[in-house]
Amino acid sequence: MTFAVALGMLEREGRWLLQLRDDIEGIVHPGCWGLFGGHLDPGERPEQAVLRELQEEIGWGAPPLSLWFEHHDAQLSAYYFRGPLTVPLEALQLNEGQDMVLAGLEALRSGQIWSPRRREWRGLAPSLERAVRRLGSKN
Repeated sequence: MTFAVALGMLEREGRWLLQLRDDIEGIVHPGCWGLFGGHLDPGERPEQAVLRELQEEIGWGAPPLSLWFEHHDAQLSAYYFRGPLTVPLEALQLNEGQDMVLAGLEALRSGQIWSPRRREWRGLAPSLERAVRRLGSKN
């Protein structure tokens, strides 16, 4: 069964907004750093889903975002959107996940990001690793 997600790669001052996923058994990539976004609702277009998810997950009414790239395999259709984070991190409200940070490309390439709330290093979800590879090659 294939499922579809829309993810936002949001940049502010040369750093990218990340979500530390909850440590909940049964969710996709628990406890890993990923991008804000989520599943498409029935009949929803990816560009609608990413804006809805950003509103739900961080309380931010994002402007329309540009489709950056797509990834499709047997289990997943992922739509990656890219754009500026037009508000400071402090203006966001974390409604889903256990932390959020802005991380630079060098930190992302290291594969480990520090969580201020958890006070520990955590790895990247495969969806974020895919975006980091794309940043490095076609920024």
